[in-house]
Amino acid sequence: MPTPPESKPADHRPADHRTADSRPTDRLTEVFDLVGPLYRRAQRKVEQDVPAEGLSVGVRAVLTLLREHGPLTVPQMGREQALSRQFVQRMVNEATARGLTESVPNPTHKRSSLIRLTEPGRAAVTAVLDRERAMLRQVDGDLTDAEIDTCLRVLTRLLDLLDNVDVD
Repeated sequence: MPTPPESKPADHRPADHRTADSRPTDRLTEVFDLVGPLYRRAQRKVEQDVPAEGLSVGVRAVLTLLREHGPLTVPQMGREQALSRQFVQRMVNEATARGLTESVPNPTHKRSSLIRLTEPGRAAVTAVLDRERAMLRQVDGDLTDAEIDTCLRVLTRLLDLLDNVDVD
């Protein structure tokens, strides 16, 4: 299917609901309508493309978070990713059982250990991220830095709006 000449997202609303002066709230609903399928497809793609590492989406998220932020506690990871502590703990347990993460003492909290990447964990997440970046390079020429900056700004604002939602 040919790509439309304009780089704006397709309007997925029925034609009878489109107006020339759509309100920003209506347009933001379109963003939510696209983010869900995008997220689910990205999850499937990660799981299809990681047979060498055998990483689930959840373990990949934990490893990526540790790669970006260094050692964290399970509650910190849960807050950062808006996931329940229980889910994060299961992913950490899986990663630790595979030698990808390890628990180390937390100098600021005796009962909540820090989780950190091992060298095999760092190698596994780096391989996954390198493959993802190679796939995303297919889009690079079609989007400008300004468009990406705008997308990030909008998604960050929406995430901030929902920052008080309890995930536990």
